[in-house]
Amino acid sequence: MLSQIPDQADVLVIGGGNAGFCAAISATDAGAKRVIIVDSCPEDWAGGNTYFTAGAFRTVHGGLSDLLPIVNNVDRQTAKKIDISPYTIMDFSDDLKRVTGGQSDSELSQALIHDSNATIKWLAQHGVRFQLSFNRQAYEINGRVQFWGGLALKTENGGKGLIEDYKEIAKRLGINIFFSHTASRLVVNDATGAVQAVELCLPNGQKKVIQTGAAILAAGGFEANPRMRAQYLGPYWDVAKVRGTPYNQGACLEIAIRDVSAKQAGNWSGCHSVAWDANAPSHEGNREVSNEFTKSGYPLGIMVNRNGERFVDEGLDMRNYTYAIFGKAILNQPGNIAFQVYDSQTIPWLRLEEYRDGIVEKITAATLPELVDQCVHHGLTNPYNLMDTITTYNEAVIQHRQENPAASWNPAVKDGLSTLSRIASLPLAKSNWATTISKGPFLAVKVTCGITFTFGGLTVDPETAGVISSATNKPVPGLYCAGEMVGGLFYDNYPGGSGLTSGAVFGRRAGRAAAALVV
Repeated sequence: MLSQIPDQADVLVIGGGNAGFCAAISATDAGAKRVIIVDSCPEDWAGGNTYFTAGAFRTVHGGLSDLLPIVNNVDRQTAKKIDISPYTIMDFSDDLKRVTGGQSDSELSQALIHDSNATIKWLAQHGVRFQLSFNRQAYEINGRVQFWGGLALKTENGGKGLIEDYKEIAKRLGINIFFSHTASRLVVNDATGAVQAVELCLPNGQKKVIQTGAAILAAGGFEANPRMRAQYLGPYWDVAKVRGTPYNQGACLEIAIRDVSAKQAGNWSGCHSVAWDANAPSHEGNREVSNEFTKSGYPLGIMVNRNGERFVDEGLDMRNYTYAIFGKAILNQPGNIAFQVYDSQTIPWLRLEEYRDGIVEKITAATLPELVDQCVHHGLTNPYNLMDTITTYNEAVIQHRQENPAASWNPAVKDGLSTLSRIASLPLAKSNWATTISKGPFLAVKVTCGITFTFGGLTVDPETAGVISSATNKPVPGLYCAGEMVGGLFYDNYPGGSGLTSGAVFGRRAGRAAAALVV
């Protein structure tokens, strides 16, 4: 990294997360010589929200044989017992359409889907270390390792490892990164309307204008800004816990709208949020614990609010398709909290990195009455309701098992074990993986809402990721956008792992198009 930022750049990328690095690498690949990344955060917060992810990438693929050449954690013996079904263009398209209610922009979604496989392999060629996600996306059933939910890839050491890889790639390619440099204005040529420079606030507080052939916005959404969350997402969102970087304040979105009349798009009242440890920091992620504050084991048990009532169908779908919406459901509960409840039948199946000692405060007991009593000390207000909830839930599970004696529990598929039966159906079903909560010891975990990223953003050209002007309905010359700032892909929900893939796909397109202006 240079000690002083230059006066000029061929391509200037604003934001140093997954999308920003992909844009810078792509621009360099396409021949741009002076490519720099600026980030408002200090260096010890490098990586944006990407650092806090599990590093999961959703991609179209042809099955195990298509993925083995780019992963580093599968030996020959292990490969023989892995089951990974191909994930086709139609599969990805159907999943995205289903979880977004058909609202995802068709051109953006097709660009994401069709380019996903090539983009992943491009990253691997540059040195990103991919692995099969055994710990998060597979269960060993009857001696076979079964991957589920259409998602198989992650990066080594998750988001932390991904950012390490990106920094090494940037160093090798001569891409310079400047931390604590905050974009404050886009400078436009009055005659052409093109972005020709970016004004930065330097670490010493002074302003400096950097001339550039093209600028790429990759600075994240407004998820760390309580005011904007309350303004756009609605009541209670100002108290949601921030999963990642505190520097995603939405400033670049507002700058683009102010300076170039950038056209807004997407679900500005929607976001990705998860069940998050209630004891996690409130306003920023913990860089050591990172994604381990996520508590996504709910399909293996039940979730109740502080009144002791269930409020979601924990088995509605594979976790990949529900975790991004259940944070909102928790936020809307009394006190913005919930309890996840498990027994000894499913506790061993909980992911260690999310539920291990030292990461989560465990509420444990040998009997259910003792567990309920312990939960009272953690905010449960109606213990009698919770006992009734568990009792009626167990009765419904038992009745379903009696009517379906051939059914068997399998967390790697939607197994159909539910609370729906002819006699004892619950008003709010658990549609899959329903087992009784009856065998001690018992475990409860207190959770709240952790916000990941916001869905509202800017309109871009699907081919170039060029930012569209609301005044002309045409691309703003010299301005591109990628990552969380792109609006129109995700509505209400998203398929797990598609956020990083989106940042990579449109970052790559943005970098390629930006370089074409200056080469």
